[in-house]
Amino acid sequence: MGYTPKEQLTKTAFAEGTVLLFDKPYGWTSFDVVGKIRGLIRHRLGLKKTKVGHAGTLDPLATGLLIVCTGKLTKSIDSYQALEKEYSGTFFIGQTTPSFDLETQPGELSPTEHITYDTVIQTTKKFIGSFEQIPPQFSAKKIEGERAYTYARQGQTRVLKPKNVSIRKFNITKFELPEIGFNVVCTKGTYIRALARDFGEALQTGAYLKDLRRERIGGFLVSDAWEVANFESFIKNMQSSKGII
Repeated sequence: MGYTPKEQLTKTAFAEGTVLLFDKPYGWTSFDVVGKIRGLIRHRLGLKKTKVGHAGTLDPLATGLLIVCTGKLTKSIDSYQALEKEYSGTFFIGQTTPSFDLETQPGELSPTEHITYDTVIQTTKKFIGSFEQIPPQFSAKKIEGERAYTYARQGQTRVLKPKNVSIRKFNITKFELPEIGFNVVCTKGTYIRALARDFGEALQTGAYLKDLRRERIGGFLVSDAWEVANFESFIKNMQSSKGII
């Protein structure tokens, strides 16, 4: 499986099926990116019925790699979603939030004086391998036909079933309390926000996810991804160059 190179992006290719890599901007939902790309392809290129979908949601406050498929390749989305993921980011230690990130406000400070670099390294080892993880209340998990975050934003708590996930690598890249930088390689369905919650609890304090970036999905790298604005310019140029489309 490979993504579609820029030189192969034609009107026919979009209609038949392409795999596109995007660097999702901060504050955008994954659906925002899909909606933007769908609009460009359908309205700028006149491909009114072309399907567009993404393979693996990123939270609005996260950035990084998002795979977008068009045409018949939208049928392959599940296979892309199943690929291993790699993330980098920062945990804020000593506080938590209801969403386990900065979508909601941090609560009171918890003690961190007992935390050392060696303690942190030893704690990462507890999360290597397979384990049961409870998804965040602020997640896209469906409960009785509604997304869990719908209930959470109304102040309602719902029971979420734990899911088996696996972390292959969990490296610490920065230790400057109250911030801890990390790099994680994990399976599909692993919530890094939930990892922040569990990591804080394992350190006997609180923690939330301050920032997150998806660096890789399988063999696909964010360094090969389009910026949304650059893709829009590319499509506009295609539209004005009849020989290309």
